[in-house]
Amino acid sequence: METAVNAGRPVWQNASGPQLRLSERSQKPGGSPAARPPTAIVYCEGNFARVDGKTANGLVRHSQAYRILSVVDSDHAGGDSGQILDGAPNHIPVFGDLETAVTHEAVIPDTLIYGMAPSDGKLSADDRRVVLDAVSLGMNIVSGLHEYLSDDPEIALAAKSRSVSLRDIRKPRSSKDMRLFDGSVANVRAIRIAVLGTDCAIGKRTTATLLARELNAQGIKTVLVGTGQTGLMQGAKYGVAMDAVPPQFCCGELEGAIVAASEGEQPYVILIEGQGALSHPAFCTSAFILRGSQPDAVILQHAPMRAHRCDFPNMAMPDPGDEIALIEAFATTKVIGVTLNHEGMTDAGLTAAIKEHAGTLGLPVSDALSRPAAHLAEIVLSAYPRLRLMPVAAAL
Repeated sequence: METAVNAGRPVWQNASGPQLRLSERSQKPGGSPAARPPTAIVYCEGNFARVDGKTANGLVRHSQAYRILSVVDSDHAGGDSGQILDGAPNHIPVFGDLETAVTHEAVIPDTLIYGMAPSDGKLSADDRRVVLDAVSLGMNIVSGLHEYLSDDPEIALAAKSRSVSLRDIRKPRSSKDMRLFDGSVANVRAIRIAVLGTDCAIGKRTTATLLARELNAQGIKTVLVGTGQTGLMQGAKYGVAMDAVPPQFCCGELEGAIVAASEGEQPYVILIEGQGALSHPAFCTSAFILRGSQPDAVILQHAPMRAHRCDFPNMAMPDPGDEIALIEAFATTKVIGVTLNHEGMTDAGLTAAIKEHAGTLGLPVSDALSRPAAHLAEIVLSAYPRLRLMPVAAAL
């Protein structure tokens, strides 16, 4: 969610990617592994705080799996990533190149994360050189591209010679190990809420992350199931990169992640991160999410100032009312609220847009980044008042 105001591999139960090398494991006194995550530099050349930099944007806002040290983007060299992205410093600096970012640290960071999500899902020639440079320094590589670095002969050989790992978030497991939908999601007792949108790269994951954090802070045990590469990089304990899974297995793989989250955590609420948009002809993941998760409710994310679909200048954005009607016709569910992406808006404009959409749609409306998180939680609590009476769970 960029603003003006400011592996297909399922991770059902801690199965997220390869084992970390020893240097990635922080040690407690006495040698026992601590929970301290590996350090990482996020590479986002020319795209930080832009739509195609959504992976980097998400990681500097929230990351449990990696301790983000810096961002590489020469367009913003010398700046603070939080100030650039949201107008509030987060003390994660931006450097102009990998060498400068590495030199800034006392020791070489554990990991280089490819922080971009280009529409073609491929590695450019310049980016390839950066990846190879990081490997030569002994850094592990994490990528969410559709082009798998572990299948690239040159990069794979270089990684092997330096004994570093290549983690392809979108690389699915073998189809023989994949799961078909069997309806077991209907037995999940937690309230299932999908955070969908009217476009891709519109802030669904950010809204879902902040909502999960706030509900947990209020003692309402909530688990977020990731469905895209960024959420899995951030450390979502349960999830699957939906756009890397063969269509016949998408619903079953997501169902499996939700069932695992229910059994493993016993939450009151399960939030499911959305992908694309149900009305968007370039994506089918929203349909699979609605089918596979069978959500009790949906929260819709919309960008009022976005004139056309991301990467599709000749495709106008849908009206949120039309998207709501489509979602409710497609699945047995209900939209319980709308969240706005305030890109291109002043604060006064956002306030007016919230009021206008609430009146037009007859639903509670908020903004995840610029309005109190309690407003997000209230969307859920208003729809499900019994959650206010649940025993308070320990904050996660």
